Amino acid sequence: MRYGDHMSRLEQIEKSIEALSDEEMKAFGAWFDTLRGQRWDRQIEQDAANGKLDALANEALAEFRTGGARRI
Repeated sequence: MRYGDHMSRLEQIEKSIEALSDEEMKAFGAWFDTLRGQRWDRQIEQDAANGKLDALANEALAEFRTGGARRI
């Protein structure tokens, strides 16, 4: 995503992150970790609702029923 001499949006974000102080980087890292977790959760919910995890769940249940699972 280059437009002549203009930096791409991602490049601008990277430069801004590189300029953060240690304290700001720590706060940014915590915020970003939370955001990634939220997006992961949302994707898992969508995949489950769309049946994309059914085969995996059925395989796990079958393994459990045949004694293939163990207590952790």
